[in-house]
Amino acid sequence: MGNEKALLGAGCFWGVDLILRKIPGIVKTEVGYAGGTTKNPTYEEVCTGKTDHAEVVLVEFNPEVISYAQVLDVFFRLHDPTTMNRQHNDIGTQYRSVIFTYNDEQKSTALETIKKVNDSHVFKNPIVTQVMAAPDFFTAEAYHQDYLIKNPSGYMCHILRD
Repeated sequence: MGNEKALLGAGCFWGVDLILRKIPGIVKTEVGYAGGTTKNPTYEEVCTGKTDHAEVVLVEFNPEVISYAQVLDVFFRLHDPTTMNRQHNDIGTQYRSVIFTYNDEQKSTALETIKKVNDSHVFKNPIVTQVMAAPDFFTAEAYHQDYLIKNPSGYMCHILRD
C-alpha cells in the first residue's frame, strides 16, 4: 500500500505545516493554495481575498502508520474549526477551515469526524469546517515552504491541544 494525500486548510499554513510534519506517519508536507478561481495565485493575490483560495497544507501520509481519520483528529486539535474565515488574529477567507477530499471515502470520513467532534462538545460552538472535493493545488512561494523551521521566531498561532 502506498502513501496517501490529505489537503487541509486551518488558518495560516505556517503553523499547520510545522505541527503536521512532526506527527509520526506524516511523510511530507507542502504549503500552498486551493479552492479559488485564479490559476497559480501569488500570496499577495490570495491575501486580498479576491481569489477565494484558502491557505492549505498538502499532506502525504503513510496509512500503515496513521489513518486518514487520525490525520483529521490532529487537524481538529490544531485549530479552532468553529470560527468562520478566522484563526486567532488572522481574518479572511484564506484562513477558513476546510477539508478538501480526494475520494468518497475521505469525504465520508471527514463528515463522520465533524459529527464526532460536534457530538463531543469539545468546542462551545458548532464546527463550520467546509468539506469539498479537492480542487487544483498551487504550491506557495519558496519562502513559505518550511517557513517556521527557517524562521523559528516567526508568527505562529497554532497549538496542538490534547
